[in-house]
Amino acid sequence: MRDLVGKTAFVTGGASGIGLAMGRAFAGAGMRVMLADIEAKPLEQAIEAFKGNLPEVRGVVCDVRDYADVERAARMTVEAFGKVHVVCNNAGVTGSAGTDNISLQDWQWVIDINLMGVVHGVKAFLPLLKAHGEGGHIVNTASMAGFLSDTGFGAYTASKFAVVGISEALSTELEPQGIGVSILCPGWVATRISESRRNWPNEYGVPPPKGPLAERFAELVRFRKCGLGSRSVLTGSSPPIASSARRRR
Repeated sequence: MRDLVGKTAFVTGGASGIGLAMGRAFAGAGMRVMLADIEAKPLEQAIEAFKGNLPEVRGVVCDVRDYADVERAARMTVEAFGKVHVVCNNAGVTGSAGTDNISLQDWQWVIDINLMGVVHGVKAFLPLLKAHGEGGHIVNTASMAGFLSDTGFGAYTASKFAVVGISEALSTELEPQGIGVSILCPGWVATRISESRRNWPNEYGVPPPKGPLAERFAELVRFRKCGLGSRSVLTGSSPPIASSARRRR
C-alpha cells in the first residue's frame, strides 16, 4: 500500500508502547485508526491524547485471546469506518521463568496472546481486506526473539518463531491478491512489556512466582530503558526493524 490517506488501520496492544506509536504514525499519515487494547483506562487516555486536527481515532476494548472478541472488534471497526486496510497484530506478553521452570499456565498465557492473538486477528480481518478489493497489509509483531533464541525466554521465543513462520506462509498466499504481509521484529524497545503480568487472567489461576530468572530479567529491563523509544521505532529515526515476511535466503 502506498496511498494511506483516508484508509483505515486497526492495531492491537494500541494503548501503549509500539502499538500506540503505530497509531500515531498511521494518524500522522492521514489514516483513520482503531486502537484495540485489553486495558480500558489506558485506552481511553490514549484516545483522548489524539484529539485535535488528526484524522479520526477510536478505541475498542479487546482481549486477543478470545476470537469472538476480536471478531467483535472487527465489526466495530467496519461500522465506524466502513473498511479496513491495515491490520496490526501487535499485542504481546512475556513469560515469567526459564523453559524448565515455567508453569503450564504461563505457557498457555504466552501462546494465547502472542501466537493465537495473531491467528485470531488474521482470521477475523482477512475476509474484510479481501472483500473491498482495494488491497491491504497485515503487520504481525514478532521480535528479534523470532530469529534468535535466548536463555530463559523459551515460551516467548517459541511464540515469536511461530509468528515469523505464519507470516512468511501468509505472505506467499496473499501476494497474488494484492495483500502484503510484514513482520515487525524489534530488539529492546522502551515499552511496558516487562510489566505485562499486570493483566494476568483470573481463569489461569494464581500467577506463578517470578522464578530464578527474575533478577536477570530486571537487569534486562534496566537496559531496555536505554533502548529505542517506541515512537522512534515507527518514525524511522532508528535502524530498520521491520522485515519483509520473506527472509532473504
